[in-house]
Amino acid sequence: MRAVLQYGVLYKGVSAMRKPVAALLALSMVCFVLSGVGGCTKPAEKPKEQSGPLRLSIATGGVAGVYYPLGGAIASVINTKMKNANCSVETTGGSVANIHLIKGGSANLAFSAANVFYDAVKGIGAFKDQKVESARAILSLYPEAVQIVTLADSGIKTVNDLKGKKVAVGDMGSGTELMAREILKLYGMTYDDITEDYLGFSEAANGLKDRTIAAGFIWAGVPTAGIMDLTSQNKISLVQIDEARINDLTQRLPYCTVMKIVGGTYKGLDTEVTTIAIPAILIGRADLSDEFVYSLLKAIFDNKKMLEQAHVRGKDISLQTALNGLKGIPLHPGAERFFKEAGLLK
Repeated sequence: MRAVLQYGVLYKGVSAMRKPVAALLALSMVCFVLSGVGGCTKPAEKPKEQSGPLRLSIATGGVAGVYYPLGGAIASVINTKMKNANCSVETTGGSVANIHLIKGGSANLAFSAANVFYDAVKGIGAFKDQKVESARAILSLYPEAVQIVTLADSGIKTVNDLKGKKVAVGDMGSGTELMAREILKLYGMTYDDITEDYLGFSEAANGLKDRTIAAGFIWAGVPTAGIMDLTSQNKISLVQIDEARINDLTQRLPYCTVMKIVGGTYKGLDTEVTTIAIPAILIGRADLSDEFVYSLLKAIFDNKKMLEQAHVRGKDISLQTALNGLKGIPLHPGAERFFKEAGLLK
């Protein structure tokens, strides 16, 4: 089965060519009938396949996070290292929004948290009764840490200290917001115990600077640009999450892990902070051709330095961790082929 270019996207199958071929056969019959009376003096030309580069869109996240710079790097790999392909980068509200963009056909590739995509393909959580069957996992990228950021003089040391405070919980419906709910639940809390504010990375950082919020949930790769910017003029603190509670969470969400943010990661923070991490993954439309996805993975691993130069989290991308957090999630056949050849799958 070969791939054809239809509406600017490379898809499987040859069904797109049936109508032109049928039209050509019909015209040939007319020419045969009319040939005796001077009609259709020369045969019709064979219709040409659409030419030009494959045009793609990759949905990322906010500009202050990790999805955006790494997504830009992957787009650069596609644009400069793959033949006949062109990719643009889109800023979005994050994982949940990205999966809807993939489902709706507005994006071809996207970043997502592993657990959010798991919910989408199972039709649970934020995707209850909205099971997504048009997307597949391609690659596990790096661990994303849930960072609860506050100013050093706020008096907030634990999750329980958030009670009665105004807290940024991420864009409404985003992966960050879903994790904010999960972490509050670990401590027996809900939004009834805080004043929630649906702010993304940049807005949360600005809210802390202006002291219009007391704390903010930021779920991203470490270090996160928005937090680094905040530390340039403000002393901050990261809220600890009890390791025992994280272990309880992994009973329900097996893709969650304990992560230690080492001292010195952010300016002014010298002590280690315990928190939760879940892998960020690259996903794509199920109808992208197997050959394209296979070639994309080959290009990524052949040019990994381009990702490392875009963000330090690019160094986390490796064959050793390429399938982390993908248990129970359908892989794209092109990715399966790549990982089988790499010896990661049987």
